[in-house]
Amino acid sequence: MGNSSGKGEGEEEEEGGKDGEEAETKEEKKKEDEVEVEEELPLGVEELFESGDPVLDLSYRKFKRLPSRVCGLAHLEKLYVCGNRLRTLPSGISELHGLRILALDFNKMEDVPEAICQLTNLTRLYLGSNRLMSLPPELRNLQSLRCLWVESNYFQRFPQELYDLPNLKSLQIGDNRMKTLPPDLPRMEALRGLWLYGNRFDTFPKVLLHMKNLEILDLDRNKITEFPSLKRLKALRLFSYDHNPVKEPPKVGEEVLVVGEGAAEFLEAREARRERLRKAAEKEAEELALAGEEPVIHGILKNSSSKQATSEVTSEDADAKEEELLVNEEEGEDGEGELPFTEYDEAELEYDEEGVEYETEELICEGEGFEYEGEELEYERSQMDYEYEEGETS
Repeated sequence: MGNSSGKGEGEEEEEGGKDGEEAETKEEKKKEDEVEVEEELPLGVEELFESGDPVLDLSYRKFKRLPSRVCGLAHLEKLYVCGNRLRTLPSGISELHGLRILALDFNKMEDVPEAICQLTNLTRLYLGSNRLMSLPPELRNLQSLRCLWVESNYFQRFPQELYDLPNLKSLQIGDNRMKTLPPDLPRMEALRGLWLYGNRFDTFPKVLLHMKNLEILDLDRNKITEFPSLKRLKALRLFSYDHNPVKEPPKVGEEVLVVGEGAAEFLEAREARRERLRKAAEKEAEELALAGEEPVIHGILKNSSSKQATSEVTSEDADAKEEELLVNEEEGEDGEGELPFTEYDEAELEYDEEGVEYETEELICEGEGFEYEGEELEYERSQMDYEYEEGETS
């Protein structure tokens, strides 16, 4: 029994040794396979590495990991790695100190890689269509960031880590799972464009009424049944509310383009009203000219007495005063009136998408059905696709 037992122990030790050797062999083979996978680069990629071009596009190459050679390309300014199978990035990516644009859309990332938060010169970061639920506190290191895409992820709450990004102008956070917005959102003072489409809002977030510098607000595809007047948002140039259960657009300023149910009729009526006012003004000017009087300027006669001038108020002024009273009443009820907000100078908004260079200084958003152009603002809607052009100048 003793010999048998001893023999069994020896066999177990021998088998254990064999298992250990096999495990080491498998581990070595796995490492070799990984090296081999990295060495077998897709056709044409090797030439890209050696080109010296500051723009590197490795999109849709089926990479499961970023080739380590990328981390040695210190001259890179723009790196596009969309549509691969990346779950993270190598720590060496933090050595790309000159990188300004990083596009990682359509990958499998569940967390923002720590190395990204060390790329302090980034101005645009694209993380859409991944598996993110939150953003790391270290994101505050990206003080130069102006444009952030985190659409089509799994955010259930607004990431307040963004408050620490003082230059963020354009935030694309559509197609997530948010139901509310935080009351201190106006802390994002630089924000000019906010995309909240495809979330789970069933009421209009009143905090947005305090975002007085917003130029574009997109709330498409939510469940909002009623909108308040948006006339107090003086900087607003485009408001999109398509595919919400409402029958008509909210009250907006005269320069605002609206998109949604009843918007076409609203815009036609507004244009007809403008045309009537224009013709009436022309007719009045002609009559005054024939009578030898001064023409009307902004509805008030130049020769009017100060008493008469101060007594005349345009319909827009009346609407504005009425709106102010309504807003004050709302604020008195819900307590939002104490939220701080600050006036800011005009600034261009950066937002980039299909067929447009990422470096453009115009704002561009895509969806379906219309186009709006302003002096510094452009809004285009078409089927979303991710294509990157390299001829950027900024």
